[in-house]
Amino acid sequence: MVKQLSVFIENKPGRIYKLTQILGKNKIDLVMLSIADTQDFGILRLITNDIQKSYNVLKEAGYTVSITELIGVEVPDSPGGLADVLAVFDKAEISIEYLYSFARTSDKTAIILFRVEDSQSALLKLKDQKIVVTDRVL
Repeated sequence: MVKQLSVFIENKPGRIYKLTQILGKNKIDLVMLSIADTQDFGILRLITNDIQKSYNVLKEAGYTVSITELIGVEVPDSPGGLADVLAVFDKAEISIEYLYSFARTSDKTAIILFRVEDSQSALLKLKDQKIVVTDRVL
């Protein structure tokens, strides 16, 4: 499993800058960053090189932050690679809340990060189908 921070953040100029500045001053490296927003607020999702330190630093700075777990899967970096993984979820009727196409690696695979409704069931189904589950994000 890959750990991710979810930060509730006001949708105003400078808010993301301030947050990333705090992380930088604390020598925390961003690995992934995504934001989903509404008119007034957003959820900033991030993966860093030190999730626990990031959590503590952001909490101390007054942010509303939580740690969530994602499933990391290696898929062939070729047409249909992701579809094979999605077929496992479809057959098992596991809903995907969101996903990130994370990175292409040097060994011709891509890493996809999933947030699903039932992580334990999803992990079992993936392993049953010989899908490579990984926590590699750095």
